[in-house]
Amino acid sequence: MNWTGGCACGAVRYETAGPAFNATLCHCVDCRRASGAPALAWFSVPAAALRWTAGAPVVHRSSGRARRGHCGRCGTQLTWQGDASPDEIDVATATLDDPELAPPRDHTFAAERLSWLRLDDGLPAYPRTRAEGLAPGT
Repeated sequence: MNWTGGCACGAVRYETAGPAFNATLCHCVDCRRASGAPALAWFSVPAAALRWTAGAPVVHRSSGRARRGHCGRCGTQLTWQGDASPDEIDVATATLDDPELAPPRDHTFAAERLSWLRLDDGLPAYPRTRAEGLAPGT
């Protein structure tokens, strides 16, 4: 199944055949600042499975460990790729033509969640990364 999506202005479009994994709602400061939102939903795919069908994102080093891609025309946040996992890439879920295809399965960097953002979805919440484990009582 091919999933398609793109930026707000349509200058950058993509297609991915998946498989999608690690669908999450990230609460880290970097994602909040990059998106201007209180949290950012992502899903991961093998990097080789993501194909740009129109335009291409502007990629910049957003931290000492990752790069982010966004539309150079409208600024839509599109991708995140960590140096530790170069064979996978995260795609911003809301850029899918049908974001319902990849609902979040957990929360990452929940320790950085804004206090006024209340989510009662029952999903697992990781203080930082999945590898570091779940929050107590989750």
